[in-house]
Amino acid sequence: MSAALAYGVADFLGGAVTRKSTALRALTWCVPIGLAVVVASALLSGGSPAPGPMAWGFTAGLSGGAGLITFYRALARGPMNVVAPVSALAAAVLPVAAGVARGERLDTSVLLGVLLCLVAIGLVSMEADGGKEAAATATTGWRRLLESGPVMAGLSGTCFGIFFILLKEAGDGTGLWPIVGARLGNVAVVAAALLFLAFRGGDLGPRISGRTLIGLALLSGTLDAGANVLYFLAAHGGMLSLAAVLTSLYPAITVLLARIAYTERLRTIQRIGMAVAVAGVALVTVG
Repeated sequence: MSAALAYGVADFLGGAVTRKSTALRALTWCVPIGLAVVVASALLSGGSPAPGPMAWGFTAGLSGGAGLITFYRALARGPMNVVAPVSALAAAVLPVAAGVARGERLDTSVLLGVLLCLVAIGLVSMEADGGKEAAATATTGWRRLLESGPVMAGLSGTCFGIFFILLKEAGDGTGLWPIVGARLGNVAVVAAALLFLAFRGGDLGPRISGRTLIGLALLSGTLDAGANVLYFLAAHGGMLSLAAVLTSLYPAITVLLARIAYTERLRTIQRIGMAVAVAGVALVTVG
């Protein structure tokens, strides 16, 4: 749950920065500070880098980096109380399926708790009928659909789900160095996106300036990196399916913060979803 808390706050802060600038601008601040945080954590925690785990981590980071770009763009286009839960639902389903395929078996109460958590994520993600129209851009056809907030959120969640699975495969015999590999993968994706944009002559958008906005971007990157470390420890200390589902409850934090900061109203179904999430976490914890 600590990973979910860190992810939830990081996503809220990152979304706030993106709304004032662009996804790539935000990530040019968030990703480097995140790399510095995980390198320091890896050095302090012991272990040494090994080619295999680092490769798994780097590959996970490529998927996670693509997910971050898509997710931040989604946050800029759609309300946070829709985008974050949709992304989380997609991120949770893939690791659960992978865990079951690996032979993971949950106790009855824990399994019920996991199912309730998945239901909760789905309930919190439900939007009003006009939400997609408001989140979509002014373009038409398939481009309008693909660039809508909820659709991009689903794509980002798929990338995050792959990220969770690959980090589990990295093993835990080399300390936190696989997370360093993952952050290097994030850097590679952001660098490739910047080069592609420069080649096309595109505009990065408004600069991130001012101590407050820069501070939010740096704090978002720090919390995101910390959440990566917490998830990695949880996944290797237990089952992939359980760690991924509990981590994917982070939208509850993002939605609550958006409610406070932007007065984004919680619909009745979303309130029910949060209550279901509390019940699910209680069952998982007791089990």
